[in-house]
Amino acid sequence: MKMRAAVLREMGLPAPYKTSRPLQVSEVELDAPGFGEVLVKVKVAGLCHSDLSVINGDRPRGLPMVLGHESSGEVVDVGPGVDDLRPGDHVVTVFVPSCGCCVPCMSGRPALCEPGASANTQGVLLGGERRLRDGQGSLNHHVGVSCFADYAVISRRSLVKVHTDLSHREAALFGCAVLTGAGAIINRARIKAGDTIAIIGLGGVGLSGLLAAVAAGARRIVAVELDEDKLKLAKTLGATHIVNPKKIGSPAELLDAAGGPVDCGYDSAGGVAAFETAYRLTQRGGLTITSGLPHPKSTFALPLSQMVGEEREIRGSYLGSGVPAIDITRYIDLYKAGRLPVDKLLGEAFSLDQVNEGFDHLASGSGLRDCLVLD
Repeated sequence: MKMRAAVLREMGLPAPYKTSRPLQVSEVELDAPGFGEVLVKVKVAGLCHSDLSVINGDRPRGLPMVLGHESSGEVVDVGPGVDDLRPGDHVVTVFVPSCGCCVPCMSGRPALCEPGASANTQGVLLGGERRLRDGQGSLNHHVGVSCFADYAVISRRSLVKVHTDLSHREAALFGCAVLTGAGAIINRARIKAGDTIAIIGLGGVGLSGLLAAVAAGARRIVAVELDEDKLKLAKTLGATHIVNPKKIGSPAELLDAAGGPVDCGYDSAGGVAAFETAYRLTQRGGLTITSGLPHPKSTFALPLSQMVGEEREIRGSYLGSGVPAIDITRYIDLYKAGRLPVDKLLGEAFSLDQVNEGFDHLASGSGLRDCLVLD
């Protein structure tokens, strides 16, 4: 079938993207779903810094590629071997497909699925195929999703069925922002009532983590961000302390502004400076977590004697460190119960033709989750 999609053909073009137009909206051909695959009508696609990092070249990917990874849509058709979804079902996309058979998957860690990681790196679906093409040849899939398009063929292993009483704008949040941020706090940090936490970076992921920390009963939640508007928003969402590093002159001032060290420092921004801040705020015997994805060449010098003498712990968190098919359902239930108000994170809506303008808005520092509305 023919459809319209936003194709990235060159990374590293300069902002503003409204002028350089790295994403070209054009007509492409989408093949029918193969074995274990599903044809989805994309309704809403979130604009995420992970997409932006591909556009600006911080996360190199094979091009040309149809971009997009966070979305909600409706099943149109299913391929052979798919017997648990039917047309009309609502689904949320997950940016790492899980084969269910490799050691990480069987160990309950589908975010580390080995075939899924290999397929994402190659720009193919989990089954090894490409279903996108145009007059110049095949187009790569972005982490098995490629949702900046009217339709997408996606592996069943990249989809989670959700309630139809949830709007697509709400549902899309759970595929990346909420899954990643709330999952890092709940599954990886295991924050419990009375704990203290600092969250560095207040994008969609960081703010989702903040909401999860509030829901878990953290007694002190320190929000660290360079943008004053985001800090004000964090305060309304439950942050007990807000810190702008631009106004901090020394490590002692940082700790004072945060109300002291914390049990867990969480970097959601994906930069060396953000991770250093999270580590500096973590107390002796504490835990520092990062779910940000900086440039692959970014490094951090660990003070090993401090790690030993203070029994420090450092963890990465990817895809929320859980099982998406279970976690997304749980987080939606928490949202519907009023305990995880992620609808407060909804930002501006753009059309597919405005995708470059949408990334300009994201790059400008928007703290809410902007999206493309494709319906």
